[in-house]
Amino acid sequence: MWRRGAHADADAAHHLPTAGPGASSSSSAAAAGAARRRRRPGLSCRPSHLFFALLVALFTASLLVVWQLLPIGDGDGDAAAEGGGEPPPPPPEGGDGGVMRFSASRVALRAFDGESRLAAARSERRRWAGLAPVRVALAVGNLNVDAQSLMLATVAKGLVGLGYEVEVLALTDGKARDIWEIFCLVNIANIGTLKYVDWSKYNAVLLSSLEGKRVVSILMQEPFRLIPVVWLIHEDTLGQHLRSYAESNESISNVVEDWRAHFHACTYVVFPDSYLPFLYSPLDSGNFLVISGSPVDIWAAKRFGSSHSEETIRKQHGIKEDDVVILVIGSYLFFDHLPSDYATVMRSSAPHILDIAKSKNLRVQFVFFCGNGSDAYNSAFQELASHMGLPDGSIKQFSMTHDIRNLLMFVDVVVYGSLRQEPGFPPLLLRSMSSEIPIVAPNLTAITKYVTDGVHGFLFDSADPSTVSSAFVQILGEKRLLDTAYSVALEGKLLSKNMLAHDCITAHIKLLESVIHFPSYAKLPSSVSKVQERTWLWDPFEMKAALENNLLEGESHTSTKAVDILREFPQSNQTTYSDTNGTSSYDYPRLSDWNELSEIEIFEDIERREMEEIDERVERPLLSWDEVYRNARKSERLKPEGNERDEGELERTGQPVCIYEIYNGEGAWPFLHHGSLYRGVTLSKGGRRPRSDDVDAVTRLSVLDNPYYRDLLCELGAMFAIANRVDTVHKLPWIGFQSWRAAGRKVSLSESAEETLEETTTGENNGDVIYYWSPMDIDQTSDFWSMCDSLNAGNCRSLFEDAFRTMYGLPENVSALPPMPNDGDRWSTLHSWLMPTPSFLKFVMFSRIFVDSLHSLNVYRTEPASCLLGASEPEKRHCYCRILEVLVNVWAYHSGRKMVYLDPFTGDIREQHPLDERTEMWVKFFDFTLLKSMDEDLAEEADDGMHPGNDQWLWPLTGQVFWSGIADREREEKYIKKLDKKLKNKVKLLERQKSGYKQKPLGQ
Repeated sequence: MWRRGAHADADAAHHLPTAGPGASSSSSAAAAGAARRRRRPGLSCRPSHLFFALLVALFTASLLVVWQLLPIGDGDGDAAAEGGGEPPPPPPEGGDGGVMRFSASRVALRAFDGESRLAAARSERRRWAGLAPVRVALAVGNLNVDAQSLMLATVAKGLVGLGYEVEVLALTDGKARDIWEIFCLVNIANIGTLKYVDWSKYNAVLLSSLEGKRVVSILMQEPFRLIPVVWLIHEDTLGQHLRSYAESNESISNVVEDWRAHFHACTYVVFPDSYLPFLYSPLDSGNFLVISGSPVDIWAAKRFGSSHSEETIRKQHGIKEDDVVILVIGSYLFFDHLPSDYATVMRSSAPHILDIAKSKNLRVQFVFFCGNGSDAYNSAFQELASHMGLPDGSIKQFSMTHDIRNLLMFVDVVVYGSLRQEPGFPPLLLRSMSSEIPIVAPNLTAITKYVTDGVHGFLFDSADPSTVSSAFVQILGEKRLLDTAYSVALEGKLLSKNMLAHDCITAHIKLLESVIHFPSYAKLPSSVSKVQERTWLWDPFEMKAALENNLLEGESHTSTKAVDILREFPQSNQTTYSDTNGTSSYDYPRLSDWNELSEIEIFEDIERREMEEIDERVERPLLSWDEVYRNARKSERLKPEGNERDEGELERTGQPVCIYEIYNGEGAWPFLHHGSLYRGVTLSKGGRRPRSDDVDAVTRLSVLDNPYYRDLLCELGAMFAIANRVDTVHKLPWIGFQSWRAAGRKVSLSESAEETLEETTTGENNGDVIYYWSPMDIDQTSDFWSMCDSLNAGNCRSLFEDAFRTMYGLPENVSALPPMPNDGDRWSTLHSWLMPTPSFLKFVMFSRIFVDSLHSLNVYRTEPASCLLGASEPEKRHCYCRILEVLVNVWAYHSGRKMVYLDPFTGDIREQHPLDERTEMWVKFFDFTLLKSMDEDLAEEADDGMHPGNDQWLWPLTGQVFWSGIADREREEKYIKKLDKKLKNKVKLLERQKSGYKQKPLGQ
């Protein structure tokens, strides 16, 4: 058996000195020489042995280095050797293929093995009822009658059939809209209105075409960054531009980085075949996937065939009418490799094919579709072709960047020459079948799964490529192809139309199942195994295309849109919005604008330095102290005062109410209001809107600087920040809050509702009342706590009761869940309410204690996965958010406050849960005197540092810590400081008297 290094041992044995025939005759001389050498120090052996030993060691080491540098084959070389003939030449040197080879191969072979989150959600055996279906947004560039719409409409229909709710957001309208509206909600969202879409209401976003970049730019910002995004790329426009730029060595690093950032922001980027990932490989960040089976190839073959003539294309390529053209294709996976498989197949079958053609009086032309088109590759292919045994002048070669539709118009037979196993059905073979061309392919697993030998195509043994000739016996006839070949080609075309439809649809749905975080409130859809669609929606689309006679609809439109997107200057992830809620678009600066601005800044800097140098050389007279003092006073008057009121505060002067809109991230800016009635509160540090007086909640409450606590408290954390020393930010009698999501869900206040609210608050004293305008959706079969369970993984009741019991120290045998009636009235959600400022401070006092009690139940569970109030990863990350969102209802109901619903559209008001009808109120637990004493007890514990688990105690971090002892201690410290100052002054006076210094009386 051959082993690595065996030849080195043989060479070493060959070079070792051996005893020859003359060894005995020279033994005495050798003995004398040995005696002389023994007298020489430092030589332990004969010089010849030492020399040869070093030589053998160096030779062995060099062989090992060469062996390590040699590429290890994958079996293809051995297969080629067994086929006989000369080995193929080495791969070409140079070119741009080496840059993309390994990355692109990994992309195409990257198998999707993600775990289905739907199966995991079903395994939890959710015991609570779902409230709403899983919502998927499908953002498309247009609604034209084309192959992309055909595929997406079929996938959307499959999703709807499983129980998903699909909403289509199209940038431009099209003639296929009525087909979409049969099973989907369709909205036209142009570029200007995309930023006003509340993406948080969707559980996943499915993008299509390069125009989806505008949507990704929005989803890259908070608060949308956790939404799963799957981007389907069917165009090669961007990839071709990237490749042409790389070949021309143009510097487009800013363009590449901008697109790579957008691709990286997506959960997955999906391509319909293995060729596109090769073009887009410079943008790959490890999230590329290939889902084959798209009807684009079938649609493209039909569209190209209806607009081009076979005779014209044959003449363009110099092919005679009687010639039989055999197209040899392969896999996109080996885009940059020399087609050694082609050589193996053709060397084994070419002589037999030529003999058959000669006996049938046919002239055969061979066309090879392979390679990346570089000069180095083409020269290497010519050398490889010389070993295939084909006659000179009968070979043509086109790179894989060439339009395959043009070749399929004039070829007669297609031979699939790749012998390697592939993850899916070869897309080039599918295109050939859809063009009604007989195919000859190896019996690989991915091919035999769909194609039957002699029915849909002709198969040969991949282990014996010489069997290709048997297929051509059934294809070639006298001066034409046999009728059998035409019938097989027709069957292959019919098969290809829907051959991969079911697999493609289920693959897309499986991908969505693996990326969607199924929330607690979701009605779980059916499994992908229940998909009914087995074919594409050919009938409505073909009927629409026939009526409109527009198979070419949208081609120029799509290409124009793609070019426009490519020409856009790459912007940062931050989007700048207008100061109003209108749909005015922002005029982004161009590269030339930035260059001009840079030149202006450089010129101004040079001019400023020159003026400074001139001023330094000018002699200035020294000023008197009075002049210096006057100048200082003048500069102080010119400076803005630290406590000067800004424009927003001046607008709110004299108003009774201010509504604080809570937001997190720049993606929520378009949903915020402007005017004296509203003021923003940001939960992200430094994320305030420009030219606004928004409140930075992180600056006012340091605990929000910790992402863990900020995610736990969510919008209630912003309320804690406002309540912390409220007099420094809010001095009005009424205070309100509204989440940015209220505008996204279309439940924010209209102008009429705002007028009603202002009139109500400026009127007579209404007492303790809370107005709210974002109602909870409760049906007739569920109550308040059932809804809360559905929003909190079925544990709202139990954890609220445990937290309430811990908060008041109630025994286990006493019920600790406050009753909430099911009287048909509405409850508040989305933190959209208004109440008097003193009532708000009381609510915050109760909420701080309750949150601390709730957190104490989970204090040793620092991992988000341990949250019991969430079923999905985002819900567990924002663990307390949903239960705190409805906490104001429990406090307002049981503290005896009047609850009034304000219709956000009409402005009508109606009292909910009237006070005289409340029969079960736990007023004693919500009494302000009791809560105040509990607050002071907690403050005393915090002040003394006696609370157990003080390091993880949440209550002191959520607001101000104050009790009477702190005031007494501060008063005592102030008194002691005053006494110390008096004592020091007295000591100074005594020292002066002792030293004999005595101040003279004034006026003497």
